Amino acid sequence: MENKVLGLHHITAIANLAQRNYDFYTKTLGLRMVKKTVNFDDPGTYHFYYGDEKGNAGTILTFFPWEGIGKGRNGAGMATEIAYAVPEGSLDFWKERFANDNVLVGEAVERFGEIYHPFLDPDGLSLSLVVPKTVDNRIGWSTEEVGKDVATKGFHNTTLTLNELEPTARVLTDLLGYSQVAQEGDRYRFATSTIDTANIIDILVDPTAKRGHNTAGTNHHIAFRVKNDADQMELREAIMSAGLQITPQIDRDYFHSLYFREPGGVLFEIATENPGFDVDEPLAELGQSLKLPKQYEGHRSEIEKVLPELK
Repeated sequence: MENKVLGLHHITAIANLAQRNYDFYTKTLGLRMVKKTVNFDDPGTYHFYYGDEKGNAGTILTFFPWEGIGKGRNGAGMATEIAYAVPEGSLDFWKERFANDNVLVGEAVERFGEIYHPFLDPDGLSLSLVVPKTVDNRIGWSTEEVGKDVATKGFHNTTLTLNELEPTARVLTDLLGYSQVAQEGDRYRFATSTIDTANIIDILVDPTAKRGHNTAGTNHHIAFRVKNDADQMELREAIMSAGLQITPQIDRDYFHSLYFREPGGVLFEIATENPGFDVDEPLAELGQSLKLPKQYEGHRSEIEKVLPELK
């Protein structure tokens, strides 16, 4: 089968306080709120989408902010770190900004010839900034405080923590079209050549790692990008033929989704580019108003009373 996967589409995580999450990602990190909607399965909870100007695939970090859910714990069977690509020469800006905003940061570490600068969001989600060794021409969303010369460009890679390598590696290589491109100790790097950004998955193998606790400050799932429905359904057939259970196609309003859990326990999604985030509001107004799935529109007044007010 021709490789249909075009790197990462989005990553979804869990937060606690909606306002705190909104402030951190739109103000401290300077991302755009691309879509403000609700959880399809729990409309009393927001679903936030943060990214670049258009919400391009490979830039979108989404959150379910469940108020009072409590802090989670990273562990095996999870995506445990998200790395954002930033422009060369921007790191001093980010160090100063994080210090001024009391962001918890860690010591820089080198991986595969790149320097990662780790930090935590207010819920403890593990993030990092990296200047890629290959050119990343994406243009990040800019604000009054975060200019284009320093703005995050989108995902560089994400890390999966697993008890063993081979079962998940086979899914990446045999089904999703990735290849192993490097190894450093217990960290294995996989990449796809179909696109040159947001195209890297690292697997950190730890046979003794306990399973994580998937609440605030942890990643819920990672989504891989395909061009359209036809490519998605062809990939679905391949995944089913490999003996993995996968959902029917689900309409998420802004993309179409399939979900399956790979053998190591990480929830994978296959998401289409179509129809996009401007399907229900103009590009200039993305994220400004609450958008509800059509099945909940008749209950808007009740839902708005339950959702925390954002300032």
